[in-house]
Amino acid sequence: MASFPKQPCSLAHKAVAKAKKSIKKVAKKVVKKVAKKTTKKAAKKVVRETSFQGPCCGECEKGCCEGKLIGRITHYFSNIEVAVIDLTAPLKDGDTIRVIGGQDTDFEQEAKSMQIDHKEVKLAKKGDSVGMKVDKKVHEGYKVYKI
Repeated sequence: MASFPKQPCSLAHKAVAKAKKSIKKVAKKVVKKVAKKTTKKAAKKVVRETSFQGPCCGECEKGCCEGKLIGRITHYFSNIEVAVIDLTAPLKDGDTIRVIGGQDTDFEQEAKSMQIDHKEVKLAKKGDSVGMKVDKKVHEGYKVYKI
């Protein structure tokens, strides 16, 4: 009987073992990436949906005491000091709002002189773009909360 050399077989086994190791490494990286993305998305969603629950905890600067997010600033007309707010929740005349954005912008004011298509309104619903006179200069992207 002829005997075959053992080297080619052992080389094949080594190559298979090496391939298995590299596949495991890649799989671990993929799982970590997916888990990281999923965790980040879930955390962002929780932060977005968090609403004002009561008096300030006293341990935060701007964290839990902002109120309920009701919209974002989409435009600011500096000559007439009017901001355009895209609403994600209803807002009525007389509500107290808080605008937060940038490094130095964090102020509260009463919602007054709201307009939709140049017509004065007392109540704006979710999805409306409202023009409103604001007390301070704001920029696109600033968040608007209802307190």
